[in-house]
Amino acid sequence: MMKTSLLTTLLLFTLFFQACSEQKEQKSTQSANSMLSTNEYVLTALDKKQYVVNKESDGFKLQGADGKVVIFDIFATWCPPCQAGATHLSSLAKKYPKELMVIGVTIEDNIDNAKLQAFRAQHDAQYTLVNSSENRRFVDAIASSLKLGERFPIPIVAMYKDGKLVNHYVGAVEEEFIESDIKKALGK
Repeated sequence: MMKTSLLTTLLLFTLFFQACSEQKEQKSTQSANSMLSTNEYVLTALDKKQYVVNKESDGFKLQGADGKVVIFDIFATWCPPCQAGATHLSSLAKKYPKELMVIGVTIEDNIDNAKLQAFRAQHDAQYTLVNSSENRRFVDAIASSLKLGERFPIPIVAMYKDGKLVNHYVGAVEEEFIESDIKKALGK
């Protein structure tokens, strides 16, 4: 009788904890799925302006940038190739002020805006820099769409026009290569 009682109690505890763990697992899966099912990203710039980006079948589309080439520069302030690339992207943004939008998206979580301002000043990053809670989710979505894996190198320069991928680069890249793709996308 004692063995039956002990066995029954053990079985009930096992079932109770199993049910609890399944419920927790189910809730976390539902949360993750609800986040993944949304195809909209709201990125907040240093000047507090918000940029809305939608995931489309062929890429990512920045709302209000119809007909423009949009470059998402995925970077970190401490990354030497990212620092060097900032000057090139600024130069291109100045050459194509009406046809090109450059948005720098840092991978650094909870970075202080002052640090991004210092990066901008030191490396002439004269384009939009965003620092929001959506950065990581957005960066992961771009890396996934480009099939770069979970642990991808930086910088990543992803270029889109009207929601369609034009080209992307991983690592340091010459300004001339990026400009060549901008010209192709613009039909020049």
